Amino acid sequence: MKNISPIECVTKKGNFKYLDSLRQLARLNRKNPTKSELLLWNYLLKNRKTGYLFLRQKPIGKFITDFYCSKLLLVIEVDGDSHNNKQYSDRERDLYFEQREIETIRFKNEEILNNIEKVKIDLDKIIRERIIQLSLPLGQREI
Repeated sequence: MKNISPIECVTKKGNFKYLDSLRQLARLNRKNPTKSELLLWNYLLKNRKTGYLFLRQKPIGKFITDFYCSKLLLVIEVDGDSHNNKQYSDRERDLYFEQREIETIRFKNEEILNNIEKVKIDLDKIIRERIIQLSLPLGQREI
């Protein structure tokens, strides 16, 4: 396992390092997505449908994100029943990302499964706002 400094976890290229022990777990999570993760991936994120590359089950530091876009520094988390009693760990995770200028957005399983069109509208709005926050040219898309 690589030794990763708890102070900062960035490669020479500026990418976030991750714990090697998370690689296998992330791979397993990609092979066994929840129904809502699969719907969000296939309907909105796969093949750069947003104009940006999102990765599934991306390890960042000591965490595995559901979806991550490095260009937008944006994490998308899908919150199911398992998150009901984990507000503290979710907040710790959000703070970790926040300190690295990564924004975290959360969608509930029910939102995705019952109203994917609203999730699409919300995500499009968040991406537009994120482009402005990061001062990216509005027309610049990752293709």
